Amino acid sequence: MIEHTYEAAGVNMDAAQSVKQRIKAIATPTHGPEVLGGIGAFGAMYQLSGYREPLLVSSTDGVGTKLKLAAAMGRYGTIGEDLVNACVNDIIVCGAKPLFFLDYIAVGKLVSDVVEALLGGMALACRQAECALIGGETAQMPGLYKADDLDLAGFVVGVVEKSSVLDPTTVRAGDVLLGIPSSGLHTNGYSLVRHVLGLDDDPSPLFESHPELGETLGEALLLPHRSYFQMLRPLFPIVKAMAHITGGGLVENVPRVLPEGVVARFDTETWDVPPIFAVLQEMGAVARDEMYRVFNMGLGMVIVCDGSRADEAISLAPEARVVGEVVLATDDRRVIL
Repeated sequence: MIEHTYEAAGVNMDAAQSVKQRIKAIATPTHGPEVLGGIGAFGAMYQLSGYREPLLVSSTDGVGTKLKLAAAMGRYGTIGEDLVNACVNDIIVCGAKPLFFLDYIAVGKLVSDVVEALLGGMALACRQAECALIGGETAQMPGLYKADDLDLAGFVVGVVEKSSVLDPTTVRAGDVLLGIPSSGLHTNGYSLVRHVLGLDDDPSPLFESHPELGETLGEALLLPHRSYFQMLRPLFPIVKAMAHITGGGLVENVPRVLPEGVVARFDTETWDVPPIFAVLQEMGAVARDEMYRVFNMGLGMVIVCDGSRADEAISLAPEARVVGEVVLATDDRRVIL
């Protein structure tokens, strides 16, 4: 009789145990005294203190098909940063401080070095955001995923004092829009990039250098999603609303923090659009309107504040610049570019 094993079915339990030990070594330095139990238990525990009326704020996200570009280039070091920062930026728009982060990694075949690279990026981003990498799951699922397939998702929990939650309902016509630069595409629009450049059939354009980029196309596309927590934290008490510019660009994300009756009017001449967008627009023959509908076009975060506090906000976050204003709506548009 043939004796079947889990490994013959595609699941390497010895490799999984080895990875768990590596994860513990990577994640533990992100823990403060609030983390109880540490890595390895069935559930992670975090002791919350110092708040009168704490509100927990949570979010989940992935990095989309940027993973396929990382796989094509064999470079996974920044993908973990992307995952954490995409999640953290989503909760800070409420005025929240990130507390802890969990990851979920699914693979067809466990490659320890790849998982370690992903976790290393996550730990780096968590330390920068003062956030504990508190736990997660690495799942081997042969049959559901091909051997070289990989997917991951992240989950963040933060906290904000109830009295300090940013309130977009206070936004009024005459308020100022401040923009914070992005590092590039961040984690959105990669399906369009892959489609217009035919990267699934021929990834060679990723390795071509472009003088205007100062690096290869692939290197520019893999620049990590910026984290805005430390930069914007001093602004929480003086601004009205923040919009994280992710999929859908300015057109879809800014209206999420605008009350009825007003629209955001941007002056696109007031900020520098990273050259990667011009390269992609030319190489892929993408129309301007589509570029602004898909990509962040150089603004990773948009802040709404009273005009009288704009200079104060810029002094606290020197990368911020005035990029537009809130005006009364005259038609069904929510954003004017």
